[in-house]
Amino acid sequence: MSRWRRYGYYDDYRGYYPPSRPREAKGGIKAQTKRGGFGQSWWAKRWIAVLESFDIGARLGRGRSYARRGQVTHLEVGDGTVTAKVQGSRPKPYDVVIKVAALSKADWKKLADTLGKQALFAAKLLAGEMPENIEDAFKAAGLSLFPGKSRDLVTDCSCPDWSNPCKHIAAVYYLLGEEFDRDPFLIFKLRGMTREKLVALLGAKAAVPPKPEAASEPAPPAEPLPAEPGTFWGAGDAGEMTLGEVRIPPAAAALPRRLGNFPF
Repeated sequence: MSRWRRYGYYDDYRGYYPPSRPREAKGGIKAQTKRGGFGQSWWAKRWIAVLESFDIGARLGRGRSYARRGQVTHLEVGDGTVTAKVQGSRPKPYDVVIKVAALSKADWKKLADTLGKQALFAAKLLAGEMPENIEDAFKAAGLSLFPGKSRDLVTDCSCPDWSNPCKHIAAVYYLLGEEFDRDPFLIFKLRGMTREKLVALLGAKAAVPPKPEAASEPAPPAEPLPAEPGTFWGAGDAGEMTLGEVRIPPAAAALPRRLGNFPF
């Protein structure tokens, strides 16, 4: 059954469905992490840490098991939305949708202004890298890169379990962490900004020319050249300028004599 809800309403409701063994999924997406925590990069670990901080019970553990078994057969990240299919105990895979609260255009513009003042942040983002302290820039703009509250996430699963989230949703969460390892800009996409739009926005900020400085006093005009031909060609006083000593060459016109008389 399909239902939309935010975290916190059914978190402690266990339902009446006993744990069941999932069917084997063919061609499923298996997690790269076989044991221990998920995520290699700091931003992937940050995503997982935020989710686990919501205290949503043992379903996260079952979700990890599903992610490692390859029960997720499809995963797609869109603007503010994640869609997935998870193979459970029934023949037909369950449909999972996760919606993340997107930042408004005004929020992204404010963030771009903040990032523009941090040359290192802007340079790394334009180069396709995720700055380690980028959350500081979000905080300076009064925003958050990662979901800060449970109500920032809205989930839906077509399975019969009414708990929030179910193990199928949890499995998708963990695989998302590994997707963020591969492409950190997916986090921005979930918050409503694609990589191309972000780079274009930062590039536009960098291309704005600085405000011109106050005009200084104009330089005095150059003196006009003398109109008298003799003075113009150097017949006047040359001052103390020295051109060096002039001597008669030791061999006068040696090369012209070798060439002989001119034919004209």
